[in-house]
Amino acid sequence: MTISLDGKIYRVESCVKVTVAKGNPFIKTKLKNLMSDETVEKNFKLGQPITEVALMERKLEYLYLEGKDYLFLDVGNLEQVLVPAPVIGDRVNYLKEGIDVRAMCYGASIFSVELPQFLELMVVKTETSEAASPLANATKVAVLETGAKIDVPLFVETGDIVKVDTHTNEYIQRV
Repeated sequence: MTISLDGKIYRVESCVKVTVAKGNPFIKTKLKNLMSDETVEKNFKLGQPITEVALMERKLEYLYLEGKDYLFLDVGNLEQVLVPAPVIGDRVNYLKEGIDVRAMCYGASIFSVELPQFLELMVVKTETSEAASPLANATKVAVLETGAKIDVPLFVETGDIVKVDTHTNEYIQRV
């Protein structure tokens, strides 16, 4: 459920009805601010009115960085959309021209951007491991074309294309 509270949009992460021996029962909630990713706890009285909001999902294609914001193309209506840097957050490490993302919007404001779970990206640099370990699970750090740094197996070299899980920042396979 997504609600509007004090001019901010929150997603309800959890809620529990609390009944006390003396006094009125209440609802204890954890709310996540969709703009700042901050989590807050808030109590509501039973029957207290809240404003539920419906978020719209839009499919956007990343174009380029414009100043401090990111320019996307709305695939549905071909309008250009500026998304503020705080909304992108750490996902900037996987933004590449032409990547499609899902954006959650309320009115004209975009609250969150979700990358595809898997992307295929080129390795532009690998950091040599100081002690070449013969262990089967030995890794080294690779820098991808988007600037992301991930751990990869020792056999991955500069110029290789690798499949990456963008949700866990993990190497999946060499393509």
